[in-house]
Amino acid sequence: MNNSVLIVLPLLACIVFSPVSKADIVKNSTNHAIKMSSFNLSSQKWKNRVLLVFAPSVDNHTYQQQMQLLQAHNGNFAERDLVLVQVLATDESYANRQPIDKSSAAKLRDRFGVDKESFRVILVGKDGGVKRSDATPVKATAIFEEIDAMPMRQQEMQERGRK
Repeated sequence: MNNSVLIVLPLLACIVFSPVSKADIVKNSTNHAIKMSSFNLSSQKWKNRVLLVFAPSVDNHTYQQQMQLLQAHNGNFAERDLVLVQVLATDESYANRQPIDKSSAAKLRDRFGVDKESFRVILVGKDGGVKRSDATPVKATAIFEEIDAMPMRQQEMQERGRK
């Protein structure tokens, strides 16, 4: 079997299983319905890299610093198949700007051993493995450099460069 088929088959399987599934609907403060979704990290495997940002709340100074460091680099996320997941203890959590349910956020905290009072940035590769973990804000460029050095990303850049 050639390498292209070995790469495409897992990707097709991942496309069929959506990373975010409809779970619940809640009302926000302006009384508009918001769809709440579950987020399953394993559904991202071989499809996306995941950048998890854990924090106690949106008011957390360290969290705000981290989000400022990432804000100017949104286009670079898509280029690297990178999903941003914000896991907040007292506020709404998000996966690529879509609200996720509290159960999904709690599962992520449990899986990575991050308590509700802690700040942490964790990069998960397409293979599902933790590639880096930081307890302080990290520059987007440092994350991108780490990703760009990965063999799978090197292959992606070569293949995308040919198109």
